[in-house]
Amino acid sequence: MYKFKLNRYTIALGICLAAAGCKVPEAAAPAANKPLPESFGDSRDTTNTTAVPWNSFFKDKYLADLIDTALKNNQELMVTLQDIEIAKNDVRMRKAALLPTVGLRAGADLEKVGEYTSQGAGDASTDILPGREVPNPLANFTLAATANWEIDIWKKLRNSKKAAISRYLSTIEGKNFVLTNLIAEVANSYYELQSLDTQMEILQQNIKLQKNALEIVKVQKQAMRATELAVQKFRAEVLSSQSREFDILQQIKEEENNLNLLLGRYPQEIKREKGDFLSLVPMAVNSGIPAQLLENRPDIKQAELEMAAAKLDVKVARAEFYPSLDISAAIGFEAFKPSYLFKLPKSLLYSLAGDLAGPLVNRNAIKAEFASANARQLQSMFNYQRIVLNAYMEVSSQLSKISNLEKSYNLKAQQVDALNTSISVSNDLFKSARADYFEVLMTQRDALETKLELVETKKAQLNAVVNVYKQLGGGWR
Repeated sequence: MYKFKLNRYTIALGICLAAAGCKVPEAAAPAANKPLPESFGDSRDTTNTTAVPWNSFFKDKYLADLIDTALKNNQELMVTLQDIEIAKNDVRMRKAALLPTVGLRAGADLEKVGEYTSQGAGDASTDILPGREVPNPLANFTLAATANWEIDIWKKLRNSKKAAISRYLSTIEGKNFVLTNLIAEVANSYYELQSLDTQMEILQQNIKLQKNALEIVKVQKQAMRATELAVQKFRAEVLSSQSREFDILQQIKEEENNLNLLLGRYPQEIKREKGDFLSLVPMAVNSGIPAQLLENRPDIKQAELEMAAAKLDVKVARAEFYPSLDISAAIGFEAFKPSYLFKLPKSLLYSLAGDLAGPLVNRNAIKAEFASANARQLQSMFNYQRIVLNAYMEVSSQLSKISNLEKSYNLKAQQVDALNTSISVSNDLFKSARADYFEVLMTQRDALETKLELVETKKAQLNAVVNVYKQLGGGWR
């Protein structure tokens, strides 16, 4: 049996469909992207800290070990890696759509037709073999290879594959973005723990001073140089500081749990450097020029790839207005009796058909899909512009913060020195009855709060450096 459907009438119909398909809406032209400023402030130095890998940027061995553990075990990162696998399989699926699909078909059926029908009357007057009528009911056995292929006339399938590739690449950039954020989160949490350790040390030192002052005021009371009110005030101050110790212990526990969560493990003690936190010098950061953000920031590159994919989606949706050409073919064996199935050439069957089809009337669904694809393209463009603008603002703010925190820290350090001196002076004056207990209490309280503020400022300095390293796009390489 031989069939060939691609005749002159089909070709004529195809020309009509193509002519009808030409009347399709145009894609909206996206607005041009605004150029980035030439520099962050007055600097034109192209040296960029993102070229430094994270294990060279962070010198603390304990911190480096924690980051390494997080990169191996963090669950959010593992989820992102599966997103990459999903996108990779989507690319394989889109590539497969460009190729013919080939299958093997085996079938058997039995048909009984009425004798008072055209088929029944024809079969009754026909001998299937000399002297043997066509059986009724008539069995039919088929074994054939089939193939179907959509010819990609308008590059619909190729553009769909390119869009899938862009989205696959964007998931890789998404993974890189998770890496930069994860490294920054671990580092900031580590510095938070170190700052809490230092606050605990300062508080314990202050409790010793308060206890010494309490003992002095007790002696003065016995000598009739102080009152019970002064004793109770000093005692209340000691109890307040001791209560504050437990608040810091709880914060340490919560921060350790938060860090263990990032590391993908159950609660355990976090090993960390126990040295002088206030002596840590923040790492030097070179911001480079804003244009380097486009190459270094994974979230910008991800948004750029998503924008490219959305643009290709518009082309795919536009191609739906045009007719599609499908070719189908089959070759195999067919007979009414299994023993005749491989008797050639009488049992041989083959077919070749070409179908050209396209929308003519009621194309609202295609128009709606095209409009949605067009809207998604504009959405991805605005999202890209937003991410670029946000990236510049983040870096600009952090660079300013680093500069201002340095100045603030220097002034607070001088304030702490002055208050430390004032504690000694107030204690001497109190012993000689030239200052009352209230002045001693307030001096100790001011010194404690200023020291704790100094620790917070140091932590903010270190966090600002970590954040600008992340915001410049460092850590994922």
